[in-house]
This record gives sequence, structure tokens and C-alpha cells, in this order.
Amino acid sequence: MNQFRLLLFILGFGVLSSSVLAQDIRTGRQTNTTTANQRQERQLVETEEETEGRRTLLDDSTRMVYGPTTSLYFYEKDIKRNSLVLYPQDTSLVNFHNYDPVAKSGWKYQDLANIGSAAQPVFFELPDVIGTRSGYEVYDIYFRAPENNRYFDTKSPFTEMSAFFGGGNRNMLDLAFARNINPRWNVGFNFNTIRSRKTLNPNARDDNMVENTAYSLHTNYRSENGKYWFLGNFSRMRHVVNEIGGIIPPDVDSTSIYFTYEDAKVWLSHTQARDLRQEYHFYHEYKVKDGLQIYHVFDNKDQEMTLEADLTTSDSSYYNSERLNMQQDTTRNFYDFSEWRNEFGFKGTFGGFYYNAFARLRNGRMKNRFFDEADRFNEVFIGGELIGKISEKWSLSADGEYLLPGAFRIHGRLVSPLLELDYTKALYKPTSMQQIYRGNHYAWTNDFANTGVDQLKAKLVINFDKIRIRPNLTLNRINNYVYFDENREAAQNLNEAFILQPGLIANFQIGRKFRWENELIFTEVTGDGADALRIPSFYANSRFYFDSPLFNDNVYVQLGIDVRYHSDYFADAYNVSTQQFFLQNNFNVYAYPVADLFLDFRINRTRVLVKYNHLNNGFMAQEGYFVTPDYTGYKSFIDLGITWYLFD
Repeated sequence: MNQFRLLLFILGFGVLSSSVLAQDIRTGRQTNTTTANQRQERQLVETEEETEGRRTLLDDSTRMVYGPTTSLYFYEKDIKRNSLVLYPQDTSLVNFHNYDPVAKSGWKYQDLANIGSAAQPVFFELPDVIGTRSGYEVYDIYFRAPENNRYFDTKSPFTEMSAFFGGGNRNMLDLAFARNINPRWNVGFNFNTIRSRKTLNPNARDDNMVENTAYSLHTNYRSENGKYWFLGNFSRMRHVVNEIGGIIPPDVDSTSIYFTYEDAKVWLSHTQARDLRQEYHFYHEYKVKDGLQIYHVFDNKDQEMTLEADLTTSDSSYYNSERLNMQQDTTRNFYDFSEWRNEFGFKGTFGGFYYNAFARLRNGRMKNRFFDEADRFNEVFIGGELIGKISEKWSLSADGEYLLPGAFRIHGRLVSPLLELDYTKALYKPTSMQQIYRGNHYAWTNDFANTGVDQLKAKLVINFDKIRIRPNLTLNRINNYVYFDENREAAQNLNEAFILQPGLIANFQIGRKFRWENELIFTEVTGDGADALRIPSFYANSRFYFDSPLFNDNVYVQLGIDVRYHSDYFADAYNVSTQQFFLQNNFNVYAYPVADLFLDFRINRTRVLVKYNHLNNGFMAQEGYFVTPDYTGYKSFIDLGITWYLFD
């Protein structure tokens, strides 16, 4: 904790110093804004002429007034689609207490019950890439991909600092800084860390399960005549996990007991996994004439995945007896996945429609010293997109890409005042890791067929005075699904699986100061291939809270309770050796509601959270709950957090 606080102080001092050196600006008093104002500000769309030079912001005394609406940010995807949206900094309290990535997702990820641990989606998701992927994806949720990073349009140096101190020494630090070199050129960086002590069987105060350090550098520039735009980003993440392998089941060791947390008997104490990622990414475009631009996207990604285990210790009892790489005393599985991507295209607007056509070349390889040769791929894509805005409330879009040969994705979307429809048809390739693997304990060579998916999503939009209802339905048809079977090896189910998923989002305002927000999802998996997909039949999130300003509107407060729940199901187990979740039929992750009490409040631009995890601990028939077989969920403890902004 002392090292964490020292790091926070050093970073904060550095940012403050750079802000002072940047420019001498006198600031005026920033008035408080309400949540409703924040929502309105998020809809701010700036035209091209406004982007080239906005007027100086002055208060009545001609002093510069900087705040959330003068340090704006935008995303690459909006630039690419010619629909620039400038967002103000978020000072909303909604969901602020759910600060870690799994909680932010609405608990729609299954992890190992600690911040930074391996995680996979609870519900079926289509991959973003239809071509070859590495297959090492359990830490994807903690990596901030450059194409999703924020780019800034600031009028003064901007700093965002967040520190979260979770119970049991589960800590996170996030730091963002950006400044304008001139009105058309901005630069900045992000710095993020996770330090999570083991929740099961820690040996010391600083016996961390997860140590994550990540940073990114970004810049954006627009020429004086507005015809050329450049966005550039470099991102790096080093994610280290000291694996525990879960609690030793009592039927294996009669002295092992679930729900003893710090005193739990776990499988591993000398095994470490490391995921190192680096990515260079830039996007640039040139306006040829009105309605026509040409663009280029470049990506270079590298992911190194390492697993090391000392087999001379008790850790050896966790792994199967095979030593396939002739490593008797030490397991060291190392994989290096690298790819280069270049996309060239043209785009523009014509007759109220946005159009885009592109060609993409993607080259890469998976390398392992136990391969006969590197697993290489060369992929060529062609594709395009068409978006039409029929009116302010109606829009229609279609996009797709084709991988030569054999894989494709077609997607269409309709948005209307009462109904939103999405349809996707895709054929995507298995991962490199699923096709070929050479570890010390497992090895395989496969020739899997591509996986086919038809997905339909529909949502009704129903609004009343104080009620917002969103009935929705998701249908999936999946064939040739690739997964990890009960033997912990990659397998393909050649049969079809059908997922029927009706859901409901219902939010209510009760009186003037109370809100009740709910999400329900029902899932039924059928078909001959259904057994390869393990999803709880019922999932629910509910939040009831007080929401109102206090103390003459100087403090904005949300105080309430969060409850999450899923029905019984045989959730996937986790295999440390391959870093993959796999099917199992013996451990029921039983239904158990988890309640968290929270207090979020904001004073001016500073937000603070206090969260009491697992409020109902000790009041249930069960002693606790599981998130993954042999991994118990959080016990009761308190989380604290703070986020604040500096605008000069």
C-alpha cells in the first residue's frame, strides 16, 4: 500500500508540474452540472467548420473558464464514419462504484474472483476479428486496445486521476493526461496499474495474485486547411498473474475447506502466467474533395504469453503427469503471436448516405520453439459500409467484409423510435491456439472448420414519464463451434446449437429522489450442439438507490444497493496450464444472490465511492458463493475510490 501511495504521489506531482510549465492560465469558478446536463453534453456534435477553430470560452470577467466541456474527447471510429462527436468528461455517478472491468460489464464476465484474474464472457459473443486470432484472450478485458482509446481536443492541459483501494489490498490506479500543442494538435498519455493481493491463501500483505502495468501514448493532428487528419497511438501492457489453481476440493484433501479465504488450501504457489502486449496503431485520412476522402489504417500487434511452473514443488500435483516438452523440473510454455495489418480505403458522403470501401492485408504468425515451424497466415479482406440517416430518428446501415477465401461477416442495423434491429451472419476462423498447441502437458494439431453464426437482435424502446422499458430478444444459430472439452483440449462440435435469449431492461423513477434499475436475461440453449455452451438460464441485475443533490446542491449523492444473481449451472472451469476455460460436468456453481451496498458522491468535479461488498454474507443458507469451480467469490469487505479532474 505504501508503494502504491508513493507511486500515486509521484505521478500526481509530475502531472501538476507539467501543467504549471505548460501555460499560465487563470481559471474561473466552474459551476456544478447535473446528470441531465451531462447527458445533453454527450450529444454535442461539432461540425467541420467548428472543429477548425472554436471561439474562446470567456466568463463575464473575461477570464478563461475551463471544465468538462472544454477538454473534450472523441473516438477514431467516429472520424472514420465522418460523424465526429465530441464528448465532455464524465462526472456522472451512475455505476461509479463498479470500478473494475468485470463489475463495469454488469458482471457479465466469469473470472477467478479477483481483479485482473482470467475472465471470459458469460454469454456467447461474436469475435471482433473473423481471421486468425492468437486464442489467448482471458486477459483481453484488461487491455485498452488503441482503436478504442480516447483522443483529445483540449483548450488547456487536462489531467484525470483515479485511485481505487479495494478491500484485501485490491488496488487500481488510472492516470490520463492531455494537452494542446496548438489548436489543431493534441498529445497525451494514459497510465494504469492493478495490484491485487491474493484473496485465497496469501502468504504476506504484498503477496499479489495480479500485477498489471499498462500505458499508452497518443496524439492527433489536423492540418490548417482541414483536409488531413492523423491519429496515432502506442499501447503496452504487462500482465503478471501468480496462479493459485483454485481451492483443493475436499474430496481430494479432507483437510481442505471452502470459504476459509485467507486460510484456504490452494493448488499452486510457484506458478506464474505473463501476458505482454504491445501495439502500434495509426489512422490518417485526406480529403480529396467534398464527399470523398481516402484513408489508411496501420496496426502492428505483438502478444507474448508465458507460463512458468516449478514442478519440484507441490505445484506438480495440479498438472497432469505428461512432460511433452521434456521439461521435467520446470514447465515453461511460451508463445509469441505477432500481426501486421494495413487497411486502405475511400469513404465519403453522397445524397445523405455515408459510404466506405476498403481492402485490408493482414500478415502474422504464432511462434513456439517446439513447433516444427512458425504457424503463419496471410489474409486479404475486402469490405465496405453504407449508413443512411433517413431522419433524426430513423437510420439504416449495412456493413460487411470478406476474407479471401472462406470467411465473412455481414451486418445490418435498423434504428427507429420504437424498434432497433441488428442482424449478423458470419463465418469466422478458429484461433491459432485451437489449431496447433505444444505445451509441456498438452499438445494437439487440428484442422477445424470455420464456425458459422447467424445472430438476430431486436429491442423495443418504450418510454413513459418516469419509466423506461427495453424488452429485447437475441437469437443465435451456431454450427461448428470450437471450445475446450472435458479433457481440457480444443474440440469442435459439428452440430448446431440454438440460443434463445429474451431479456428486459426496466428503469423506474420513484418520486423525485429514488431510482430502481433492472436487467433480466433468460437463456435457453437447444440443438445437438447445445452441450458445448454453458450459460445460466436466468441472469439478473437490480439496483435501487437514492439520487439527489444535498447541502444546497453542493454535493450530489447516490446511495443504494446492488443485487446480482444467476441460476445454477455447470460453469466452465479454468485450466492454468493452457490459460483456457473448459467444460466440466461435476461442479455446480449454484444460484446465490450477491448484494453490495454503495455510496457515490460528487463535490464539484471530484467523485468518491464507498462500497461494501457482499452485504448478505452470513445471512444465507450457503456459507458463500462461487464464480468459477473451486474459486470462491468475494467475502465482505469495503472498497474506496476517488476520481478527480484538473483542467489547467
